[in-house]
Amino acid sequence: MEDYRGKRVTVMGLGTFGGGIGAAMFFARRGAAVTVTDVRPPEKLKDSVAKLAGFPVRFVLGGHKMEDFTSADLVVASPAVKYNSPFLRAARLARVSVTHEMNILFEMCSDRPILGVTGSNGKSTTTTMMGEMVRAKHAGVLVGGNLGGSLLIAADESPDKSAPLVIELSSFQLFGLRRMRRSPNVAIITNITPNHLDWHGTFRAYAEAKRNILRFQKSEDTAILNGDDPLLRRWARKVPGRVALFSLREVPKAENAAFVRSGNLMVRWEGREFRVAGETDLKIPGRHNVANALAASLGAVAFGVDPWYASEVLTRFGGLPHRLEMVAKAPGNIRFFNDSIATTPESAICAMETFPPPITLIAGGSDKGVSFDGFAAVAVRRARRVILMGATADRLETALVRAASAAGCCPKILRAENLEQACAWAAEDAIEGETILLSPACASFDQFRNFEERGAAFRSLALRAVMAKFSAENAFR
Repeated sequence: MEDYRGKRVTVMGLGTFGGGIGAAMFFARRGAAVTVTDVRPPEKLKDSVAKLAGFPVRFVLGGHKMEDFTSADLVVASPAVKYNSPFLRAARLARVSVTHEMNILFEMCSDRPILGVTGSNGKSTTTTMMGEMVRAKHAGVLVGGNLGGSLLIAADESPDKSAPLVIELSSFQLFGLRRMRRSPNVAIITNITPNHLDWHGTFRAYAEAKRNILRFQKSEDTAILNGDDPLLRRWARKVPGRVALFSLREVPKAENAAFVRSGNLMVRWEGREFRVAGETDLKIPGRHNVANALAASLGAVAFGVDPWYASEVLTRFGGLPHRLEMVAKAPGNIRFFNDSIATTPESAICAMETFPPPITLIAGGSDKGVSFDGFAAVAVRRARRVILMGATADRLETALVRAASAAGCCPKILRAENLEQACAWAAEDAIEGETILLSPACASFDQFRNFEERGAAFRSLALRAVMAKFSAENAFR
């Protein structure tokens, strides 16, 4: 790594997710003169600022200053900042190097094995499951990336400099990593569906960013791809290293694969087959989570983990917060599920297909520029009620009405001003056996800092709504 003593480093985007904090700490510890700049005002970033207390960091909050970019020696940009940002353009014109936290991590860990996971849906669950499996082989494994926090700081502080990394990688991070010309040793793509078109511009550009996780693999590396995804099946023919497919259907005899056979999750690796779990052994619901379990198991076995450990993890893994998380239950088997992570139509479809009717769906948020037609077609068939909120409510309602006309059926559509009102309405008119599902199909940035804040709010509001409904009913008994 380069010596940064006395160098001027600008960190663009402090944020609340951890990457900007980690980058600032990393360079401050190496003696750099660090400037942290963010368009958000100080009151929105107070928790992140507090984490840098004691570090010699200069803050420029509430807006950027051009001189912090043109006079720097290095700019570390948040991966969510668009490549054509005028500040980044000015830095490049001034011959200032521009990089990202993940690029620095890959450079620092060039001798460590890296297992990477990306995809439009399921990557956090797959990353976490595989990380737990790899822990059985290497106790010092580091798990993180787009999951949150700073894997850069974790790797810098880790006493074991040979420990493997299991990293969730977003399309933004992979777009930035293309300059490194390095892909993970084991790379998993869970699926590819349209997402973040507001940032990438087109589906093709988005998909090509995801493809960077495979593009620079070597012949000894392994690519693990979803065999049920037509695009990924095509990509499998052009992967530099070994290819292994996972599928919800039985895979014809191939060298390496993971698949479902008669309700059992199977892994075939180097000529041997292993049963790692039964579908009913999994604690997390949904067919999409069966696919995630297959991908994680195959990745772990490819890394040399004994299949028994994969089995042990799958049968105890209870899921992650904000991913089909049951947060409240009321008399009459009325249950509230928090699926705030569902920021795409496809992930919301998976959630709706997990539960039997009746379903009340709460959806809406900020716009990522994707189509809601497929989502609407499923919602009109499976939901009894759809409560819409946020910036995308108009687009969602238009798609639902169009789908209802084509299907000849229509759920009750309500427009809530906010999540609090949506939860109250959902509880008031819930019927026996109903699932009340927050699965927004949209990002959260119109009303919340991130999906986690939205999910935490739903958890609290669901409990409040249940208490209000049943306290009122008991008062009249």
